[in-house]
Amino acid sequence: MIGLTGAVLRVGLTGGIGSGKSAVARRLVERGAVLVDADQVAREVVAPGTEGLAEVVAAFSDRVLDADGALDRAALADLVFADEAARRRLEAIVHTRVRARTAELVAAAPADAVLVNDVPLLVEVGLAPTYHLVVVVQTAVATRLERLARDRGMSRAEAERRIAAQADDARRAAAADVLLTNDGTLAQLHAAVDALWHDRLVPFEENVRHRRAVGTGRVTLTEPDPTWPQQYARIAARIRHAIAPADLRIDHIGSTAMAGLPAKDVIDIQLSVPSLAEADGPLAGRLAEAGFPRLPGDWWDSPRPAGSGRWEKRLHGSADPARPVHLHLRVTGSPGWRYALLMRDHLRADPDRRAAYLMLKRELAAAAPDNGAYATAKDPWFDEEHLRAEEWAAGTGWRP
Repeated sequence: MIGLTGAVLRVGLTGGIGSGKSAVARRLVERGAVLVDADQVAREVVAPGTEGLAEVVAAFSDRVLDADGALDRAALADLVFADEAARRRLEAIVHTRVRARTAELVAAAPADAVLVNDVPLLVEVGLAPTYHLVVVVQTAVATRLERLARDRGMSRAEAERRIAAQADDARRAAAADVLLTNDGTLAQLHAAVDALWHDRLVPFEENVRHRRAVGTGRVTLTEPDPTWPQQYARIAARIRHAIAPADLRIDHIGSTAMAGLPAKDVIDIQLSVPSLAEADGPLAGRLAEAGFPRLPGDWWDSPRPAGSGRWEKRLHGSADPARPVHLHLRVTGSPGWRYALLMRDHLRADPDRRAAYLMLKRELAAAAPDNGAYATAKDPWFDEEHLRAEEWAAGTGWRP
């Protein structure tokens, strides 16, 4: 698959066999999406007369052809199903061509497209970080078995074998930014897809195209979300993919990085950079194309102790209207970089200080300040916390 480049919003769509993924794809196309179907592309690149089919025959003999000279997929599957080396030979032939053809289709899409890539094995082959958003269709196994028997004439044994060969629901859910449950009626599924389209995909596309980050609004504390670490992991994987081949340190920081702590529903992430000049270069553009545009203006952290000069940084946000992110670009080894990691680790380690911090957060949030006032109001507490954290670091031998 191609990387997160250009203005086109790229959505990965997947789901287990019999989940109803194709119904979701059709509805998205009706709403206005541009669809690239990986299965269709895979068939196209080994159609009769193509170089792809000729290479498959050269590798596996004409036993994989039917009477009309087309690829006999069942015969090919029998050859490669239990032979890993053979499967890898086949993938090397097909996947290279699928990637190239997919890139052509993406390049041909309008600049304001919401491009949906329907990929059955998206999770299995690790493609999730290559998309701005991953949508997973999830359906109870019993329902899927029933559909496969009714719609495709599969025996129960064959359907169970196909399902077992794919990722399980838990693994797909872990990769999902959006989980569409399809155990109800088609009308219910369409309603969920329509809401996703209007509320998230359309504004997300506009924000990516205009390099515009969503605001975080007024300060509202939410109860701890056990999926915050999982959400961070997905975002970090996208960032890592976007900035490759650069190998920069990425850390989950802030309150959502502390288990059990109520917080603003904003994922704070620190990206370690060699210099602010590096942060201002092509890196900024790559992050914006991946859905993390730079916030305008100058940004810095309050120094600890006060009066030691401001700690400059660069701040990026998220173009996804449903997932606010603060992406802090700080120079590796700088005071602000070290402080962000120290505060996180000290509060993780000290439940009393974590409880005191929560009390402060609740008092300030109750006063309903905006984000800037909320952050400034915490400064006196953090001046004291900084001293305690430094004592803890010295006593434990902590290193960032």
